[in-house]
Amino acid sequence: MAVFANLYIDQGSTFTSTVTVEDANDNLVNITDYVTRGQIRKSYTSTTATNFTTTITDATNGKFTIALSRTQTGALKAGRYVYDVEVISPAGAVTRVVEGQITVNPRVTQPDDYSPGYG
Repeated sequence: MAVFANLYIDQGSTFTSTVTVEDANDNLVNITDYVTRGQIRKSYTSTTATNFTTTITDATNGKFTIALSRTQTGALKAGRYVYDVEVISPAGAVTRVVEGQITVNPRVTQPDDYSPGYG
């Protein structure tokens, strides 16, 4: 069963969060050779999604990061979204490890307020 965690993202900012995979007994899961993935959607039935970039950072201890670039978060409208993150074992078993709601907080400073390349 997935852990439920709400996340907060500042629109137009780089976002990263670490996910730790544990089994039902709270033991760390070795995710060597696993695939990780995750998405954000406005609702569960939305046909469009924003994909997290996922990077395994410590496979032996079940750790990986989910990330969004400032361009990706800048393209999200302020408001509430849903997300989940999954791992896929080398044998092909898919496990949802975390899910919840994301609140995208609106930004005040706009990209045009700074030099090119800001946003």
